Amino acid sequence: MAYYRTACGDVLISAASTNGLIAITVKDNGIGIGIAADKLDEIFDFTNASTRDTGNESGTGLGLLLCREFIEINGGTIQVQSKPGEGSAFTITLKTA
Repeated sequence: MAYYRTACGDVLISAASTNGLIAITVKDNGIGIGIAADKLDEIFDFTNASTRDTGNESGTGLGLLLCREFIEINGGTIQVQSKPGEGSAFTITLKTA
C-alpha cells in the first residue's frame, strides 16, 4: 500500500491478490474530485474528449479510454466508484502470471 498527500488531497494505492487475480486500486479524496453518477458511463468513452481537470488544465479525454483498452486487451477489467465531493476509486483487475 502507498499513500500520497498532495496539495489537492490524498491518494491511496493498494493491491490484493486472490484466486489468480490481482486487483490494484487507486483512490483519491481530493478537492473538486468526484464524478456524478450520470457521468460515470462516459468516462471510458471518447465522448469525454476535451475536458478541464481539477487544476483547470485541459485534457483530451483519451487517458482512461486508453487505459481501458490496454487492460481489456490483457484480459482484465477496470471499474470506478465515485461520489462528487468525496472522491473516486479506480480498480484494475488482471490475471497473475
